[in-house]
Amino acid sequence: MAVTEKKILNRMYLVAGSLFLFALAVVFKLVTIQMVDGDKYRDLAMQRTEKMFTIAPNRGNLYSDDGSLLATSVSRYTIRFDAVTVKDSDFEAQVKPLSKALSGLLGKPTAHYERLLRKAKINKNRYALIARNLDYSDYMELREFPLFNMGPYKGGVIVEQKTVREHPLGKIAERSVGYERFDENGYATRVGLEGAFGQYLRGVEGKRMKQKIAKGQWKPIGFDNLVEPKDGYDVISTIDINIQDIAHHALLSQLEKYKAEHGSVIVMETETGEIKAISNLGRTEEGKYYERLNYAIGESHEPGSTFKLMSLVAALEDGVVDTSTVIDTEKGRWRIFDRTVRDSKHGGYGKISMGKAFEVSSNTAFAKMIHYGYKDNPKAYVNRLRSMGLHEKLGLPIKGEGEPVIRMPGDKGWSGISLAWMSHGYEVSLTPLQTLAFYNAIANGGELLRPRLIKEVREWDRTIQVFEKEVLNPAICSEETAAKVKQLLSNVVSKKHGTGHGLYSSQFSMAGKTGTAQKNYVSKDPDKLKYISTFAGFFPVENPKYSCIVVIHEPDKSVGYYGADVSGPVFKSVAQKIYANNPMVDEVESLDPTTKELEEEYEAYYAKVQKDYNQVPDVKGMSGMDAISILENLGLEVEVRGNGKVRRQSVNKGTDLKQVKKIVLELS
Repeated sequence: MAVTEKKILNRMYLVAGSLFLFALAVVFKLVTIQMVDGDKYRDLAMQRTEKMFTIAPNRGNLYSDDGSLLATSVSRYTIRFDAVTVKDSDFEAQVKPLSKALSGLLGKPTAHYERLLRKAKINKNRYALIARNLDYSDYMELREFPLFNMGPYKGGVIVEQKTVREHPLGKIAERSVGYERFDENGYATRVGLEGAFGQYLRGVEGKRMKQKIAKGQWKPIGFDNLVEPKDGYDVISTIDINIQDIAHHALLSQLEKYKAEHGSVIVMETETGEIKAISNLGRTEEGKYYERLNYAIGESHEPGSTFKLMSLVAALEDGVVDTSTVIDTEKGRWRIFDRTVRDSKHGGYGKISMGKAFEVSSNTAFAKMIHYGYKDNPKAYVNRLRSMGLHEKLGLPIKGEGEPVIRMPGDKGWSGISLAWMSHGYEVSLTPLQTLAFYNAIANGGELLRPRLIKEVREWDRTIQVFEKEVLNPAICSEETAAKVKQLLSNVVSKKHGTGHGLYSSQFSMAGKTGTAQKNYVSKDPDKLKYISTFAGFFPVENPKYSCIVVIHEPDKSVGYYGADVSGPVFKSVAQKIYANNPMVDEVESLDPTTKELEEEYEAYYAKVQKDYNQVPDVKGMSGMDAISILENLGLEVEVRGNGKVRRQSVNKGTDLKQVKKIVLELS
């Protein structure tokens, strides 16, 4: 009996000792957690219930050169309701006046909002949606509504702010204005001006604490941010919205006429290198056009005959020919190895000077000039082209500049016909902007500039940084050579035999070169043969103010495909309208009679501008920019929908101006 009792007692001691040791272990662990790992677990618990969120700052505004908005950031607010935090007595006292106030602001019936709020209260919903995308003024008004004016803890109002980017010009210059986007991993996609100058525009993020509620949702704690976001700087671009509008609509009209696949136009200020307009339009499956890709900067392609300027400058600089050197075009066909160079004119031009060959764009003359002039030392030709910077990118801040191609002898693709083919723009590749930079250099007497898209960075009225003209090469050629080819470029347009003579106007001078390059020419299927139509040049000839290039890809061959017919009219339209808006000669007596539509448009505009209206005018048929100018000068608020010319106006002509505050214009 005693032995049994002793065994039981020993077991009790063992159990008690084990429990004591377990208790010590628990106490030790609690002390360790509290003293050693306390901060870690407290932070973990806090992270599961409260979390710091970043607040995107307002991006700086992007302006045109005259201060017009190209892109701006606006705040949008989402309003939700936490029904749990509100006392029942407060809710019942305020739900009807709150519902009535919400109805007045948001437009739905009072009963709708009362049902929504009561349902949230019954279901103990802590995150009921009230409204999305409110602007700042509506948000400030809503904060003063009954119940909501008691704040987030007593009134249950939850405010979520986001920043969105808006483009006042709509689709015009959309791709050039661009965007900057970040994915969930922080990788950025940068396009156009927004992407290029994001370091100035994007600002500094703010911080705000949020609390986790049901269903993995987070609601802000309080009204105020812990760290206020710092807005980005404003960027003043070089874009002139009037020239941009002119370029956009001139390009669009020609693309539609020729049913082309895509096209681009660039206008550059000659002396400074500032880009005043850049438009890129591509066709959809439905046959409409929009800013799809930045072809002007990113698309490198064989330029065709516009490259003859580069070849002629090289030959003149190296003393291979002079403009008076005579070359036999051999009835418009010249055989070299197993290939034949052909002129567009059947039968050729006979024996002509190199100056005349440039004006009529003879392929055979240029092929023979470069082949025979450099066949013993082909590197000399390529080195001359490279000395002018044609093998290098322009070094633009905008991402995606296309790669120029100027092959050296020995490179892959070089052959015995390379000199002849390079002479007139094949086996080489340039982007439209790279080609324009060279033409602009000739207009400048040889000074090659880096094209510039930004003038200034500002913070309110304080200048942060100013961007000056950048010279890439002070002299790509001698002044003598520049003067010679400048005259030849003028002859292309002004002389009857020049390939651009159809663009000539006695009222203002233009200089330039046509280009008609073949695409898919290696295919033996004639249906696959496509064309690139180009016109590049500057105006006025005497003192160049602007240079311009127009490139249109794959026009409908049944309508036309030569550069002078397809791209040339866009160049002329741009030049003519710039002249009409800002004459650069003492007097322009009359516009070219061949552009009757343009003449009538401007006569209508100026007639309307000069009237003293007491009634709403008829602006149907006018360009959007002109109509806006007239109506805003009359004190009206103008809302524009679409692009192009005015198709419909919301207020009839003849309506007393005193009765009208706002007018809506529909453009197409």
